[in-house]
Amino acid sequence: MPYLGSSVHLRALAAAIRRPEPVPVTTRADRVAIVSASIGAGHDGAAAELERRLTAHGLVVDRFDLLDLLPARIGRLVRDGYHRMLVQAPWAYQRVYRSTEHAGGGGPLARALLRTAEERMLRALNPGTGAVVSTYPGASRVLGALRLHGRLAVPVLTYLTDFSVHPLWVAAGVDVHLAAHAVPAAQARAAGARDVRVCGPVVDPRFRPGSARERDTARARFGLPENAPLALLVAGSWGVGPVRQVALELRDCGVAVPVVVCGRNEALAEQLREDGIEHAYGWVDDMPALMHAADVLVQNAGGLSSLEAFATGLPVASYRCIPGHGLTNAAALEEAGAAVWIRDPVRLKAVLGDLIDGPLGLSQRASGLALFAPGPVDGPAAEIARVHRLGLPQRRSGRRRRPAARRLVTTTAVACAVWAGAVGTGIATAYDGPGVIHAIGHGLDLDDLRPAHAPEGHHS
Repeated sequence: MPYLGSSVHLRALAAAIRRPEPVPVTTRADRVAIVSASIGAGHDGAAAELERRLTAHGLVVDRFDLLDLLPARIGRLVRDGYHRMLVQAPWAYQRVYRSTEHAGGGGPLARALLRTAEERMLRALNPGTGAVVSTYPGASRVLGALRLHGRLAVPVLTYLTDFSVHPLWVAAGVDVHLAAHAVPAAQARAAGARDVRVCGPVVDPRFRPGSARERDTARARFGLPENAPLALLVAGSWGVGPVRQVALELRDCGVAVPVVVCGRNEALAEQLREDGIEHAYGWVDDMPALMHAADVLVQNAGGLSSLEAFATGLPVASYRCIPGHGLTNAAALEEAGAAVWIRDPVRLKAVLGDLIDGPLGLSQRASGLALFAPGPVDGPAAEIARVHRLGLPQRRSGRRRRPAARRLVTTTAVACAVWAGAVGTGIATAYDGPGVIHAIGHGLDLDDLRPAHAPEGHHS
């Protein structure tokens, strides 16, 4: 079985990858603010790496969580509602995701809720802030509205964390959209973004191609087989989707030993061990080492783990993806030539075999590493620093902002539970009226929103 280091072409490509050298801190404290959201780990992961790189560029970085800027602990309801929907009613999330592709902002209740964060956002920003970066769609809409109405005088940039771009990512008022690849850049332009720049992915520098020695060391550390092919199965920080089914399919197809990372879903890890999946983990702190140990990554959402695998030189397969962004990311990654999307379970064995020990694997490794070739490797931070330094033309104020009524806070207490199910932006569009109010009054019981034709149980 050829290892990554056995290919001369891949060795040369990996050697060409360089990490940015730290830039000395300037005497003047230039500030950049980054606004993310603690929904899953991908948005925060991108924000953390952008912070590290911008600090190396000599900038002082302030980090904010949009969920903390929502009133009355609504942020926690948003996060918990989204999580519950993915686990208990993925069919509903798919419906919401599709409906908000045409909603132009996620509905009136979602927009009302986002407006409640505008004043808090302005108060949170340091007066010396020279640019603001969003890594989450809801944050982009809040910042874009402030910019559009002339209440925020500094440039606003959105870093698109996904390979597919839902229209809610493209907010009016945002000055610059940064994309990891030409495919998401094209989608952002199609959704109405004017200034879109392809800058490459944002990944922790620990994710890099490993040597044969590092591979052996990682396998010994995690107690993994020394020589057997390993398929690393990931499902985000929450371990959502048909992970158990896929793990058993990987084991039964016989091509590779499944190594499953369940994130914070410790119950799932325990269930897998009871199923006989020996190598099932909860949260793993050293994912770079685990990726060095593996031969292929199998994923279902197309998020940060996929980018980390590309940087490591690990071929990626999308399989049994979660609804919404999982499916659209799989399609975008396939369009970009970065990952294989296995739609038919019958092809699982053949495709995995080719990725592990065939020409498909070599080409996929090369495509993934090419995303991190010299130039784009520090692109996002360098572009943000450039916009911060040079600025952009001052926006003219749009229509006057209507004064917020006090009763809006009460209204948004209802909107929060509605907004929660759609990554915090859009469920109000898909579900309006008595069904929503009944669900909110009973702790957001998603069965009350289930259409008559929807299947019972988890997505599979």
